[in-house]
Amino acid sequence: MSLTSSAPMSPGPVLTSASAPRADLHPGKPPILHVPTPAQADPPAWAAEHRHTLLGLVAEHGAVLVRGLGLCDPGQVASVFSQLTPALMADTEAFAPRQTYTPGVYSSTAWPANQPMCMHHELSYTHSPPGLLLLACLTAPTTGGATALADSATVLDALPPELVQRFEQQGWLLTRTYNDDIGASWTEAFGTEDRAAVESYCRANAVEFAWQADGSLRTRQHRPAVVRHPATGRRCWFNQIAFLNEWTLAPEVREYLIDVYGAEALPFNTRFGDGDPIGEDMVEAINTAYAEHTIREPWQSGDLMLIDNIRTAHSREPFEPPREVLVAMAAPQPPVAAPEGSTR
Repeated sequence: MSLTSSAPMSPGPVLTSASAPRADLHPGKPPILHVPTPAQADPPAWAAEHRHTLLGLVAEHGAVLVRGLGLCDPGQVASVFSQLTPALMADTEAFAPRQTYTPGVYSSTAWPANQPMCMHHELSYTHSPPGLLLLACLTAPTTGGATALADSATVLDALPPELVQRFEQQGWLLTRTYNDDIGASWTEAFGTEDRAAVESYCRANAVEFAWQADGSLRTRQHRPAVVRHPATGRRCWFNQIAFLNEWTLAPEVREYLIDVYGAEALPFNTRFGDGDPIGEDMVEAINTAYAEHTIREPWQSGDLMLIDNIRTAHSREPFEPPREVLVAMAAPQPPVAAPEGSTR
């Protein structure tokens, strides 16, 4: 699995002292960095001291799980995050609600515990997606709930070439209908009740929009499906084509949503860049490629995880509550124009 293989970028200086953290590499698991017990006394100070090492490990492996910090409350987590990155991003255009703990620090997406969140790259449908994800587990579930990972370049190579070629040439379309029943409402997603502010945001971020007679909002955005990693130049399968497609939904959920909202007004759906529908077999091929290249490690309370959001897709597996994982996003990427071929 390439998440634990060597990469062009070095992790920086190797820490070899008795009190230094050590990284364990095992097949089927993300790199795990064990920290010494004294670090629990001041996790933010430890994060500041080892920031370059942690970011270097992310550059080399695509992600790193830090175990032993003993993170225990949102304020402490926010302090650790602030030591690892100069600024956190606002969660705009979220597909489901989140709780805000402090500016830039959020709860995991509200999603039924018994349903998986399939592999995806966070906010890959936005005009300037995050390059770095930061996660902290305050309460680990008894069973399930892992944040599993998959290397996007490896997944790209595993997909049917004809499927990749079409998406690479055309990009993909995300269609959304914001309502107050399913997913985030438009006021939650855009953080405002001002329609003019929403319209201004959409124009600035290449999002087509149309207000409906019932007050709901419909949007369309055309994005690239394959991008080059900003540091390595490797081609990466970077999108949420399968995750936000109708065929990834449980059959009974899909049927219910179509019955209530109609096939053209689902809360979210994805298409080829030219507007053609994506078949169930194609979505299955994408999810199968992810499944064949997934690595996982169950959360333990107090864990920290850093993820290269361009190189590494992530999922959330079903679990038995409680589970409390905090999330932050950073390192916004420059906008990348989608290929020509979108229907307007």
